[in-house]
Amino acid sequence: MEATTKDLRLHTKSLMAATSRGEEVIISYRGKKRAKLVPLDEPPRKPTGANPLFGLWADSDNDTSVEDQVRQLRTPRSFDDAD
Repeated sequence: MEATTKDLRLHTKSLMAATSRGEEVIISYRGKKRAKLVPLDEPPRKPTGANPLFGLWADSDNDTSVEDQVRQLRTPRSFDDAD
């Protein structure tokens, strides 16, 4: 992949994403190739499966399902007149 210094300045995130995918990015300045962005020797991280936040309440004593808890949160509140 080739990019200019302007691309590097304005689109750094996408160029870094390209290197994390294993691509090499050649940076040119005024039409001449000047630098190369290459990925580090570290292997790319692979997804580990489930998001660790899904197990946030794994040790909870609550035995209701997530759907029941969400349904309970979404029920409208009623305010009774106790006067």
